Amino acid sequence: MYVDKKKRRWPRAALALLLLFAAAGLLRMAAPRSGQDMEEESIAALKAAVERSARQCYVVEGFYPPSLEYLEENYGLQINTDEFYVVYDVFASNISPDVRVVKR
Repeated sequence: MYVDKKKRRWPRAALALLLLFAAAGLLRMAAPRSGQDMEEESIAALKAAVERSARQCYVVEGFYPPSLEYLEENYGLQINTDEFYVVYDVFASNISPDVRVVKR
């Protein structure tokens, strides 16, 4: 029995095209989420760095630093002020400061 090979090729081509569009759609949906995850990780890393520097100051000098500028000058803390806004709230020199980081 004779079977036309051209007629049998189109289902495979259609399936391949459908899979290609599905993969492109999944990548497009995943890309913004991965960027958001990176942003959240950057915020968490900066907050941890500020808290770690403040604890180091407390261990070495016996008090929590009065400001972020003190940490930057004496402990090498670097903050990207163009990208992040850091709130460093000190209540007393013997109580750990409240640190909040927000994306600008």
